[in-house]
Amino acid sequence: MNYSKYFAPFKNLGLFYLLLGFILRIVLLFHPITQTKFGVLALVKIFTLGLISDLLVFIVASVFLWIYLIFLSDSKFNKPWGYVLFGIYLALLIYILSGKTILNEYGGVLPTIGIVFIGIKTVLIGLLLLLPKQRRTIRLAVFSVTIFIFVLILIQNAVSEFFFWNEFGVRYNFIAVDYLVYTNTVIGNIMESYPVVPLFTAVGLVALVSTYIIVKKSKIYLENIPTFIDKLKIIGIYGLLLFVSLKLIPVLAKQENSPNVFTNELQANGIYKFYGAFMHSELDFFKFYETIPNEEAYALLKKQIPTIQSNSTLRTIQSDSTERKMNVVLITIESLSAEFMKMYGNEQNITPFLDSLALQSLNFSNLYATGNRTVRGLEAMTLCIPPTPGESVVKREDNKNKFSTASIFQKKGYQTKYLYGGDAFFDNMQDFFSGNGYDIVDKSSFSENEITFANIWGVCDGDMANKAIKTMNEEAKTGKPFFNHWMTVSNHRPFTYPDGKIDISPTIKSRNGGVKYTDYALRQFFNKAAKEPWFKNTVFVIVADHCASSSGKTELPMDKYRIPAMIYGPGFIKPENNKKLMSQIDLMPTLFGLLNFDYESKFYGQDVLKDVYQPRAFIATYQDLGYIKDNVLTIISPVKKSKQFALKQLDNSKLQEDYRIFYEETLMTSKRQDLIKESTAFYQTASDMLMHKKY
Repeated sequence: MNYSKYFAPFKNLGLFYLLLGFILRIVLLFHPITQTKFGVLALVKIFTLGLISDLLVFIVASVFLWIYLIFLSDSKFNKPWGYVLFGIYLALLIYILSGKTILNEYGGVLPTIGIVFIGIKTVLIGLLLLLPKQRRTIRLAVFSVTIFIFVLILIQNAVSEFFFWNEFGVRYNFIAVDYLVYTNTVIGNIMESYPVVPLFTAVGLVALVSTYIIVKKSKIYLENIPTFIDKLKIIGIYGLLLFVSLKLIPVLAKQENSPNVFTNELQANGIYKFYGAFMHSELDFFKFYETIPNEEAYALLKKQIPTIQSNSTLRTIQSDSTERKMNVVLITIESLSAEFMKMYGNEQNITPFLDSLALQSLNFSNLYATGNRTVRGLEAMTLCIPPTPGESVVKREDNKNKFSTASIFQKKGYQTKYLYGGDAFFDNMQDFFSGNGYDIVDKSSFSENEITFANIWGVCDGDMANKAIKTMNEEAKTGKPFFNHWMTVSNHRPFTYPDGKIDISPTIKSRNGGVKYTDYALRQFFNKAAKEPWFKNTVFVIVADHCASSSGKTELPMDKYRIPAMIYGPGFIKPENNKKLMSQIDLMPTLFGLLNFDYESKFYGQDVLKDVYQPRAFIATYQDLGYIKDNVLTIISPVKKSKQFALKQLDNSKLQEDYRIFYEETLMTSKRQDLIKESTAFYQTASDMLMHKKY
């Protein structure tokens, strides 16, 4: 058997993929976001193991090419089998066109996909059967189109990996799986954020040239299609390679064990990383993390929250003062990193209103977001619980009837609403908030004359501000206090907004523009709200959902989780800065303390103004769970791993100590087991509470 002839398509396409992977690693290595230096051994590991990983992944992925090639045959068009095959496909096409198949029961685009696929197959088989003299030309054309599709997918994947790295500083992870689910929004975001036409044109041209070269070197396969016996041999050889690859890929992935995150990410194969994220979107804490006995975990938790009951966080919160049933407006701002604000060192004046508002508020200068996605911020502000591994509770099936901030307000007789300028279907927000007692006000609630500007994410924050005022005016007429949670959208790629509102043109599509426009919209909201009768009896909580970026030299770079937060209530809240280390989950319990609420609580979040509060914070990705305390960052991870970093605040003479957000994170060789156990106790009990429906 002539192996070079029969394996030519695999070899040439495989070499193209390996070259693509090599170029991509070079590009990512020198990308500005790759904030680290690599030694010789690290570079050898990145490119050697990366090459092997790419080869193994290609062998697995090429199963689709193998299936296509193995069914190429001239004998199947001999009489009568060719006519029988054509008749079968023709009958199948007629059946699908009848609209009575299982595809129609599922609905959506499936029937169309079925018709197109079977229709093309039927036409091709008919042409190959009825035009034997043109069979070689037709087959070469189909082969060329097939190779072009493979090449285009490979190039598109490389380009996608670059843009994903550009946004997050890592290969595909769980976020990429989210993006696949919300294809329409993501594609719209790409269309509005990047020069799509030049980009796709360049990709298409490269794909065409690459296809021409690969087809030229591979068409020898078509000129001498292997016999049935040769195909069996090919199946045997490929089957063995496939088996070995499937076994070795996970083993090779375990070699991504460098303390330098960028080394691991560059070494990895993006396709396999995506597969891993897709298959393991929910992580069982008790399976993947180091645990301690549950009784010990709750006992350790009780030392942090003294009044909790056994095996639960249930406790009674009692105030020694009279309750104040003020209206509450929680504004969660999209991607507002602390470093965007003047007090944290920003000199570009992109948050002038929030800078001024912070000085009139109870400001929290040492507060950390629990995660790097909007759903994590919403989870933290709504459930006041540490971020458990895997998906946010917002996106889980078991996400309803939870103990939440809304449940506290509802028991106090409040109206509760969630306000969002986009489609609340995105990120499962509608399901979560409606399932926890909120009424939803989103883009679908707007009339045409209420929308002056919108992009793929929804109406601009200015339009949402006007809608919020209208909504609160209506609520105030009922005589009942209200709690409204407003999630902004404008500070998000593509960073487009109404022209003429700020001094940064929306055509630039810059992050600074998105930040400054949201700041502008908030100023307009507060100016209008101050004129309403309900304003004087309203307290406002303003906080970011997460930072604008999450990439750094370590798994959990501290500066990428520091966010601004403040509680504003003129005549009620005394302006001052609180510098205690705290978490997003503590903000609403602290507000409840200011309102002197008596209530039964299950929150992990605590009132940081109380003397019993012990400063700590939680930061996490979907699998790395961080715990900050005593200038130590403890990270617990799958599979039953832990590491700790000593934190040293970096000097900046231009800033007050309270507002310095950058830390040197030094890996500790000697671990503090007490902090590892404390962090385990928090995350383990939170997972236990959710798993056993105690929350």
